[in-house]
Amino acid sequence: MPNEQQKAEARERFQRSMVQAQLGDLLGMISGHETDLLSFDDVAKHLRARQQVEMGTQMVRLDRIVGSVGRYRDFTRTFLPRAGANQERWTRLDAAMNALEGFPPIELFKIGEVYFVRDGNHRVSVARANGATHIEAYVTEVKTDVPLTLDDFERDQWLIKAEYAEFLGQTHLDKLRPDHDLKITEPGRYALVLDHIKVHHYLRNLDLERTGRKKRLNWEEAVTSWYDNVYMPIVEAIRRSDLLEQFPERTEADLYLWIAYHRERLAREYELAPLDAETSVATFAQVYSDKPLQRTLKNLRFGLHWLTANDKPLGMTTEDFQAYRARHDAGEISLAEANERQALHA
Repeated sequence: MPNEQQKAEARERFQRSMVQAQLGDLLGMISGHETDLLSFDDVAKHLRARQQVEMGTQMVRLDRIVGSVGRYRDFTRTFLPRAGANQERWTRLDAAMNALEGFPPIELFKIGEVYFVRDGNHRVSVARANGATHIEAYVTEVKTDVPLTLDDFERDQWLIKAEYAEFLGQTHLDKLRPDHDLKITEPGRYALVLDHIKVHHYLRNLDLERTGRKKRLNWEEAVTSWYDNVYMPIVEAIRRSDLLEQFPERTEADLYLWIAYHRERLAREYELAPLDAETSVATFAQVYSDKPLQRTLKNLRFGLHWLTANDKPLGMTTEDFQAYRARHDAGEISLAEANERQALHA
């Protein structure tokens, strides 16, 4: 049985841990870093993980436990207790641990290299607060086709990997264009790429219909057509301009999406036909840069341009501007306009 000193030390340890949790949450709010545990249900849903395999009892590293099934808001990402934690249970477990009584194995789900608490959040919290490195656990592995590491969860890259796997499942781009390198560094962006492919599919079939052709592109043909005729021309223009050097830690696919948005904005603001790859990249490069001094100067020029010379986009010649305007007047529409028409016909 724990003695009175061990019980007092347990209460004191709980209070210290609560203060550390509050400070960590405050720093997280300031820095933008996520401090919550991950929700097992959210992760499993994104990964479409269903098959479970019982792995038995084993010793598990505490720093590989990153989430919980139902109590993920009661503890921080490092299992410091918040207000939702049960103080009486926590201190009782802490005192028992220091009285060398121990406690039964916790229950964990395993996905990739990481674990989620099925039962035993307070025991994990107590073990970490006492400097333990491992804990005994009954482990159930949840199978997924997405390879996940501890680092993916520390940097929240798991969501991007899950979205990428879903994107490939819908497009089969890994089979249609095995050498592709369409990697994105922000979550939620693969859905935008999928929208681009759907709109391209709609526009190409519209063109075929206008020319009187009976054949229509199927989905896989639309994916390869978009990749070869929309995505890669912009990527090749990015490479020729060395634009990626201005955006450290970004990818060509990141830039493609930014440039596509930039192109749509210009088309909407100036009533232009879609810009070709070279013009899209050139006008984008005139305005944006990740280097602070260049970004400040270019944004200043862009702002002044909009205030004092709102006749054509920065970086575009008068001749090109007039040509794009004429093509728009003749019926060429932007992706946004095509998307609106597609929605009306859906």
